[in-house]
Amino acid sequence: MFTVLLKFAENRANAPDFMEGHKAWIKQGFDDGVFLMVGSLQPNMGGAILAHGLTRDALETFVNADPFVVEGIVDTEILEITPARVNPQLEFLMA
Repeated sequence: MFTVLLKFAENRANAPDFMEGHKAWIKQGFDDGVFLMVGSLQPNMGGAILAHGLTRDALETFVNADPFVVEGIVDTEILEITPARVNPQLEFLMA
């Protein structure tokens, strides 16, 4: 399981120009079953994603295809989490 941090960077002002592509990239993450949650980092710092079901290398490749990453709107950090205990609703993360 991974947490992906997308923190606003130098080209933040260009975000509106690439928002539709970023939203399509997010939709693809959900359609592929990789994204569990996407949300905003407060206060207005960028975004965060919970992802699972793929390797770190595959996730890095996918994250690097986000138009916000390509255009330098956000900097990324990927944190890998090895779950040790989960709520029964999240048992699938233990696989």
